[in-house]
Amino acid sequence: MFVHAVEQVGRYTRPIHSILRGYGTNSVWPGAATLFFVNNEGVAITCRHVAEQLLLADKLNQQYLLFSQARFRLKRDDFFEDNLRELELQFNYFNDAVVQARHTFVGCFDRISGFECHLHPTADLAILRFKGFTQIHYQGHAQFIEDDQLASPGRFLCRLGFPFPEFTNFTYNYQTDDIEWTREGNPRSPVFPIEGIITRLIVQHGQVSGIELSSPGLRGQSGGPLFDPDGRVYGMQSSTRHLHLGFDLENHEVQVGPGLKKVTNMPFLHVGQCVHASVIKAFLREHGVHFFEI
Repeated sequence: MFVHAVEQVGRYTRPIHSILRGYGTNSVWPGAATLFFVNNEGVAITCRHVAEQLLLADKLNQQYLLFSQARFRLKRDDFFEDNLRELELQFNYFNDAVVQARHTFVGCFDRISGFECHLHPTADLAILRFKGFTQIHYQGHAQFIEDDQLASPGRFLCRLGFPFPEFTNFTYNYQTDDIEWTREGNPRSPVFPIEGIITRLIVQHGQVSGIELSSPGLRGQSGGPLFDPDGRVYGMQSSTRHLHLGFDLENHEVQVGPGLKKVTNMPFLHVGQCVHASVIKAFLREHGVHFFEI
């Protein structure tokens, strides 16, 4: 049902790859999020919580640089350990606190010099306007539904994103005490579609602001488009809500092989939450961004 639509929407949907490092470790762990382009002018949208992490990266890296310089200046005497602990408290560094972050936009442009970001004041939505590119590497752009009433309970839709960060083109550089991208390793992660029906519309302050789906949005799909079999965009994946079903079992005996085992289970229904197309279009208009409806 969604074969053609996934191919079409996938041409302008791209992953954001991230690498992070915690304090006191040389391990680097990957993460991913999603964005999609709304025109051929280098303007994309993603979730506000994703954009905030992009904006935070420079601050994190600069703070760790200051910490490293201050640690280097400490005297290697009997008071070194005490002075180091004071410095860690000053910078609020503890085990596994994130101290370094790098992000890259995969398959978007030949190069960029930066981006301009607009954060929505209430919705989990952000506009990214990229700068400094000479060629775009995505194809096409989103076509939003013109009739917002099409987003009604019972409609069968699909989301696209990059929830499984399988890329490996990164490393920790012992000489520079930094994390970095490399030319070795796998630079890609698989795109992943997931379907669901609209269960409810989300209303805030008397206005429809979101769409609830019967299936969860997966981590890494945040910022990905929500679309129908014709490729029309209804919204953007934002978060997952966990609804307690009330079918709780405590110390319930079940047959496992030849014997009985006691199990406890408190099930939840995990539903996806998406930013409604009407909110996205209004925000794009507010910032003078050209977009398309169908």
